[in-house]
Amino acid sequence: MLEFFYALDLKVLYFINHTLSNPVFDIIMPLLRGKLTWVPLYLLIIYFIIKKYGLKSVWVIGFALFSVLVADQISSGLIKPYFERLRPCNNPELASWLNLPNGNGSSWSFVSSHSANHFSMAAYFSMVLIGYRKQYNIVIPFLTWAFLIAFAQVYIGFHYPSDVILGGLLGSAIGYAMAKLNCLVLCYRSGERI
Repeated sequence: MLEFFYALDLKVLYFINHTLSNPVFDIIMPLLRGKLTWVPLYLLIIYFIIKKYGLKSVWVIGFALFSVLVADQISSGLIKPYFERLRPCNNPELASWLNLPNGNGSSWSFVSSHSANHFSMAAYFSMVLIGYRKQYNIVIPFLTWAFLIAFAQVYIGFHYPSDVILGGLLGSAIGYAMAKLNCLVLCYRSGERI
């Protein structure tokens, strides 16, 4: 059974990293995973949170940072050292066909911390900005943003598809839990629903 999933992982990796390989993606995909690329988006989100929540925004932003911290520590501090899975870019068996526009990565592959961190933010901010009302259209841009980062991780050969899928699920669960915890804290402090 594990052999089947590994073979599927390799087929999807081959398709994304090799078949879809092109000079435009070779420039764009490393940028999508870059730390500074998303600073304007982060600032925009902070602006909307401050505008929506006023003084409560300190709590909302604090829980967002805590969400990323928890996702990062679980993914890179617990799961990666436990499984010690080589990144595709560091796997000599894949070297003959891998496209590596960003060079080689360090540390382990499973699960993707980029995926866990960004999906935790996507889930958290979706929940917070929805405000637990039925404005679900906000979820699509956040999930698209996290998906693009996860896709870029596979495209540049830093992760297998299963790494980003399970990292995304982990991050989404953490972001959702932190949004619920944020609501409980703010509701308790203010005596009202945010």
